[in-house]
Amino acid sequence: MQKLFRLIETIYYYLKSSYKIWKVRRLQEDDLAYITKASVRFEVYPGKKRQSPYDFIVKFREPGKRQRTPAHVHLIAEMYVKHAYNPSLTLKLRDHILTMLSQIKPVTSFPPALQFFKPEHVEPFKELDKVGEFTVEFLLVAIELVAIQEKTNYPTGTLTESLYKSFGVKDRFQVIQKAVWRNK
Repeated sequence: MQKLFRLIETIYYYLKSSYKIWKVRRLQEDDLAYITKASVRFEVYPGKKRQSPYDFIVKFREPGKRQRTPAHVHLIAEMYVKHAYNPSLTLKLRDHILTMLSQIKPVTSFPPALQFFKPEHVEPFKELDKVGEFTVEFLLVAIELVAIQEKTNYPTGTLTESLYKSFGVKDRFQVIQKAVWRNK
């Protein structure tokens, strides 16, 4: 009887781990959200937040680099780099981002899709690609995916929107501090 129980237990754990491996492999290819002109891949993975059945995690991979998660502080710091180069154009980019953020809705399926971004949105801001680590296309896609994630997990949350409303208005320290703050 003991041997039979161990055999059943072994088969159970084998099937469970096989399913998890299959699921991860499937997600690595199937859940591509966007590829930029510079071949940066944005991928989404199911999250684990209990309060949100459609929680997802945003990751990006630049060619030849490891996969990373975009964080508010990285995106805001990039905006400040672009602002130092061309303040008026960066503030127009900020206004475009605020328009986009006002139209984002929570998702009710997985994987999420971009709701606002169109490649032609990049054209008016191309000059800003001359400085910084990320292109305007990257910023618009990353910010939108992070905003969709926030609206899905916290429908009344406003962190992303408040960061960009504060950008160019409040001092950098306050904005960057808000970008790195975590409610622990």
